[in-house]
Amino acid sequence: MDILQELEDRRTAARLGGGEKRIAAQHSKGKLTARERIDLLLDEGSFEEFDMFVAHRCTDFGMEQDRPAGDGVVTGWGTINGRLVYVFSQDFTVMGGSVSETHGKKICKIMDLAMQNGAPVIGINDSGGARIQEGVASLAAYGEVFQRNITASGVIPQISLIMGPCAGGAVYSPAMTDFIFMVKDSSYMFVTGPDVVKTVTNEVVTAEELGGAGTHTRKSSVADAAFENDVEALAETRRLFDFLPLSNREKPPVRPFFDDVNRIEDSLDTLVPANPNSPYDMKELILKIADEADFYEIQAEFAKNILTGFIRLEGSTVGVVANQPMVLAGCLDIDSSRKAARFVRFCDAFEIPVLTLVDVPGFLPGTAQEYGGVIKHGAKLLFAYGEATVPKVTVITRKAYGGAYDVMASKHLNADFNYAWPTAEIAVMGAKGATEIIHRGKSAEEIAERTAEYEARFANPFVAAEKGFIDEVIMPHSTRKRVCRAFASLRNKKAAMPWKKHDNIPL
Repeated sequence: MDILQELEDRRTAARLGGGEKRIAAQHSKGKLTARERIDLLLDEGSFEEFDMFVAHRCTDFGMEQDRPAGDGVVTGWGTINGRLVYVFSQDFTVMGGSVSETHGKKICKIMDLAMQNGAPVIGINDSGGARIQEGVASLAAYGEVFQRNITASGVIPQISLIMGPCAGGAVYSPAMTDFIFMVKDSSYMFVTGPDVVKTVTNEVVTAEELGGAGTHTRKSSVADAAFENDVEALAETRRLFDFLPLSNREKPPVRPFFDDVNRIEDSLDTLVPANPNSPYDMKELILKIADEADFYEIQAEFAKNILTGFIRLEGSTVGVVANQPMVLAGCLDIDSSRKAARFVRFCDAFEIPVLTLVDVPGFLPGTAQEYGGVIKHGAKLLFAYGEATVPKVTVITRKAYGGAYDVMASKHLNADFNYAWPTAEIAVMGAKGATEIIHRGKSAEEIAERTAEYEARFANPFVAAEKGFIDEVIMPHSTRKRVCRAFASLRNKKAAMPWKKHDNIPL
């Protein structure tokens, strides 16, 4: 009996992490503990822990006196709505969640198992960084984790939750994962902290300004979303997980759905305003196509001129990329190209079909864009669409001008279905600009006359349809039905690119 009691005692001690006092300190900052987070993330009673009794091996600086069980990270596996997932959760109450050699080994073990068994990894980051007492052994632990992030990329989905500090070299592990969620006011990420920044560059900046959730969702695009607190972030992670396949060897999950595939939305017939320069909300179209009007937006706060996220059609996950005329008239620019390209590549890696909704007047003009390399960045989106072999369905609602028409999943980038609404205008440029070039030097009256002629002849989808670049001009109210049927016909699509070690996407 004593030996059973010893096991219980050891388990109890391990579960307490850094002890009651530090747990209270963690709670006082509005943060949950490593174990509380896992309990909320996973299905009740499903967590199977690994390495509860692992302790560090450091003997420098008197470290041998303090060897807490678990070494600052809780690792294991469980389920989310019945589907397998591996997790690690750093414990800030144990030595500030700092990464030691053994801490790193625990994370690597979980990642190896996840790849072997074809299931996603969710990492919960809450750590002061490398454990200085262990020196280079701690850096080696990071390197081992980085290598696994790279190997696992495109094989299993990787999700990072930043729920406290994540600084220095530690930031590069989340940076290589597919999705990063942060918590407002209690999480931050930066390579060098405010003190170092002040010493080196004399800039005075707070941790929040330098690397808080607002900074990374709005300015840097490092993070995909920010939530009010740990509880919301964990609930939203569960929701995202339900859209994703377990690995690149499996199709995305299919959920029961209660929304008629043939649902007609008459309001879509008047979505596009009569005035070609008036904006409208593209999100309305996404919600009206999606099963149960459920749209999980990714990077909602960054590059708002393009929308990215997941919907379901007939219960199956579909990635959506859509120009947003409400912001910068829906122009493509550096930020929107990067945001959408990364999203399309994720979808392609995990066999998630892509729906593209197009209303794009072109690329954003200006010196800032050209100096910032819009050519290279715009090419990323072009490249991402062109290399994607998943089912691709495109609907042009209004403008599709110039190179931006090509970039947005056109027929020429091997899109499978290219639909247009009757309101679509597919041309090299707008009527006025085109007329001024073709009829240079003519009087204003004549230019106006010729503009009207050009509009009648070219500002429509029929020229492209005549050439077979548009498969069909469809009624806006039937968009859900047509898109659902298109994807249904593509369920067994097989397409392959020629053999290569890997591509060289314009980075």
